[in-house]
Amino acid sequence: MFIISLTYTAPADILDGHLADHRAWLDRGIADGWLLLAGRREPRTGGILLARGDRAAIEAKAATDPFVVNGAATAEVIAFNPVRAAAGVTLESLLA
Repeated sequence: MFIISLTYTAPADILDGHLADHRAWLDRGIADGWLLLAGRREPRTGGILLARGDRAAIEAKAATDPFVVNGAATAEVIAFNPVRAAAGVTLESLLA
């Protein structure tokens, strides 16, 4: 499992110009099954994505994010192995 940490490198007006393409990229990742969760950091300095697959594939996919392709963000791929969770933790409970 991987965390993809996006860090914005461009001002908000530049980011906003690529936002529709970025959201479509997120939707494709979710539909394809490799992207599990996605959200913006607060304050708006980047985003955090939760992904599954092999590292090379996730790094390649992260490099195709329109924010990254257009120089509006950098992506750091961080591997982790979750071994603990609170009782009853489900996707629905995380999103509530």
